[in-house]
Amino acid sequence: MGDESTVSPKDRFLTVYGRKPVLEALADDGLRVDKVILADTARGPGAAEIQRAAKEAGVAVQRASAHRVKVLAGNGKQDQGVLADVVAPRMRALEAALSDRHPPSRVLLLDGITTPANVGMILRTATAAGLDGVIVPRRGVAALDPMVVKASAGVAFRAPVLRCGSAREAAEMLTEAGYGLYALSATSKTTIFEFDLPQRAAFVLGGETAGVGTEVGELVTEWVSIPMPGDVESLNVSAAAAVLSFELVRRAR
Repeated sequence: MGDESTVSPKDRFLTVYGRKPVLEALADDGLRVDKVILADTARGPGAAEIQRAAKEAGVAVQRASAHRVKVLAGNGKQDQGVLADVVAPRMRALEAALSDRHPPSRVLLLDGITTPANVGMILRTATAAGLDGVIVPRRGVAALDPMVVKASAGVAFRAPVLRCGSAREAAEMLTEAGYGLYALSATSKTTIFEFDLPQRAAFVLGGETAGVGTEVGELVTEWVSIPMPGDVESLNVSAAAAVLSFELVRRAR
């Protein structure tokens, strides 16, 4: 993986913003906060409380312009002049994971999922199912922000998140590394309960409206379906991810 100093902060931390989320992160003994960044315009009891909590937790507080805090938070309205970088111990670059001596055998690839609640629930489900990784591209997918953390009930901090630029980039890397690339399709006659599972497999979960994008779709090894005897066209993507994840658990047992 190389010298840790060369790794992008986006591959090491989850950033939370706003007074309450930052205070909660500082108070959680199970989390390690790398730093707190406070806007130089932040004054009064709220800012004092943040500084006091950070001092008690042994976390450095850096001052920055209000504009800089907004840029770092990626949110123009709700940062309240403060953010914290929380160490995500299982988060790393996809490239590093694939070059590992023991690369992940079962991973999910998020493609165009823009609803934070869905991303958060998928991270929670995949972690519960013991999957080796969830690939969350930096482009085209909801940012890993407090809404995602909340939807995951805090599990996002310790989820096996793998980062890369785009879903297409991930699909190319996985294909080159010898992974079978599978995607869900309601029309496929092959179901998730019966397809042949190779030693290394990646499962693409498409966006809420468009599904799996064309750029990734053209690299898919096989399309598989979730059989639905009831009169329902499709499942929410996070529900589909849960069915798929625990089918993988069943097979492993």
